[in-house]
Amino acid sequence: MMKGECNCGAAAFEINADPGGVYYCHCSICRRATGTNGIAVIVVDNDAFTWLRGEESIRNWKKPDADWAMNFCATCGSPLPGYNDDDRMFVPAGLIAEGGESLEVLHHIFVASKAEWDEIGDSGKQHPGAFRG
Repeated sequence: MMKGECNCGAAAFEINADPGGVYYCHCSICRRATGTNGIAVIVVDNDAFTWLRGEESIRNWKKPDADWAMNFCATCGSPLPGYNDDDRMFVPAGLIAEGGESLEVLHHIFVASKAEWDEIGDSGKQHPGAFRG
């Protein structure tokens, strides 16, 4: 089991499954959303994810004319988990506070659009675009 929360603790969740590993997205949308070189996420089945508190503090921004949205905490602005598709959730890996000791980056996605200054320094498999494992 893994547990996580936002920076202020208003939103918290648990995951009752082994997500397998971390996907790191380097696309320009994720870079702008986080202000960094992208976002590291784990992907879990919807039925393995439970909000413990704070669903009322979730805010959402959807990019116009794109199939992309980001959830964030209304209090502290931390990125929050959201629906990846009908069956799965994405969870920002940096929110994991308990149980994530064995997580490692397995896949880097949208590497073809990564920032010029971004150097990938781990052994995760690099994909020029999307990858669904």
